[in-house]
Amino acid sequence: GIVNGTCNYILTRMEKEGLSFADCLKEAQRLGYAEADPSFDIEGNDTGHKLAILTTLAFGSQISADEIYLEGISNITIDDIHAAHDLGYRIKLLGVALKTATGIEQRVHPTMVPLNSVIAQVDGVTNAVALESDILGELLMVGPGAGGNATASAVLGDITDIAKSRPGAQQVPVLGRPAHLLEPYAKAEMTRHEGGYFIRLTVVDRAGVFASIATRMAENAISLESIVQHAKPSASEDESKTIILVTHATMESAVRQAVSAIKGEGYLLGEPQVIRIERPKTA
Repeated sequence: GIVNGTCNYILTRMEKEGLSFADCLKEAQRLGYAEADPSFDIEGNDTGHKLAILTTLAFGSQISADEIYLEGISNITIDDIHAAHDLGYRIKLLGVALKTATGIEQRVHPTMVPLNSVIAQVDGVTNAVALESDILGELLMVGPGAGGNATASAVLGDITDIAKSRPGAQQVPVLGRPAHLLEPYAKAEMTRHEGGYFIRLTVVDRAGVFASIATRMAENAISLESIVQHAKPSASEDESKTIILVTHATMESAVRQAVSAIKGEGYLLGEPQVIRIERPKTA
């Protein structure tokens, strides 16, 4: 789900008004949505802490905030926003928890979601949590996620939970079951995650680069859904071009290995941008 109103506000303003990340952050601070030191929000820590609690509520496991894979939104550019829209996606900072055969996967990172999905319509400081159940299917809860009233309501709810307990006995377990009955947390490694990926590369515009990138992908058994090239008007050899790759479902480890190999080829300019793609079942 989307559980940090500050990040959602920033990404919404970037998309709808074409503003830079820095300008949107400054406005969020002026409105009181972001702290003077916004790093806890924009680097994903706040979302990670909330995801840890939601994971415990969903799966009955011990809280394990330190085991969550974290990426923030500070490296998202307006070019990423535009590229996502052109491909039929919108970028959101998502917290995702999934129970797998090897353990529980918990991750926080910028994510591309289809424009026609319900969660893509959640804008501004609004939060949303989607639950996928075995019987009821997918449930979506939406509400305000930043500002004085939303924060005060959450704090008061916590105080009420504390008031429902008495020394030595919690009459209404806030985590769904007494803390001593929570199951040990078993972590599923992030490298075993499987899904689609958006990869943006800025490279030197010269012969052989495109073939080299395709080779590195093939070597790691990555199937590509689409490839888009954007070159500057000048045909000078010193010019750069942007190559955008969208993969079919593939393993996180394969993408990391392919990107690492590309970085060693000598034609990459700057850091590659890798954004995971989620395709919710409910659209």
